[in-house]
Amino acid sequence: MSKGTATVSATADAPVFYLKDEHDHAEGGSTMFGFWIYLMSDCLIFAVLFATYGVLGGNYAAGPAPKDLFDLPLVAINTSMLLFSSITYGFAMLAMAKGKVGATQGWLALTGLFGAAFICIELYEFAHMIHEGATPQRSAFLSSFFTLVGTHGLHVTIGLIWLVTLMVQVARYGLIQANMRRLMCLSMFWHFLDVIWIGVFTFVYLMGMLR
Repeated sequence: MSKGTATVSATADAPVFYLKDEHDHAEGGSTMFGFWIYLMSDCLIFAVLFATYGVLGGNYAAGPAPKDLFDLPLVAINTSMLLFSSITYGFAMLAMAKGKVGATQGWLALTGLFGAAFICIELYEFAHMIHEGATPQRSAFLSSFFTLVGTHGLHVTIGLIWLVTLMVQVARYGLIQANMRRLMCLSMFWHFLDVIWIGVFTFVYLMGMLR
């Protein structure tokens, strides 16, 4: 008995090395923080691709230059498709905030149509350039161009798959907290791609026509 008492007393007198301060954490807070980290890593990827194009974009290897390949009116239409998709996604988020499932789904579907139109026009542009002999291996300019623009297009494609998946989730479970959080993450991703494309349109297409 005395031995047990001594043990309890020793434990009670043991020094405290930390204070346990429990407090509530917002549900999904770690998800949003992790997604911001992912977006920052994507920023680094595109920064490297922009820098690569900046270095190699003027090396035509006696091949076609931007003035010979770029169709600015078509690229402007393509840009408007992506800009409109960001606007419609914004309306989807407003409808989500009001708890309107049908309106949210409708705006998301319209966003998907604009995004799909963007990808189709970009694929047409790539096919036309390749048909003209402007393949990625033709010059350093074309290699860096296809890598930068193609990487952005791949991101948009992934965004479209993600969008369709979330539409199915919302149709099955409604605007539950988890689905709203996922829609917010996709919103950040989609608007991020919009900003990146504005950089591509300016740096690659507009400045390319001035070279």
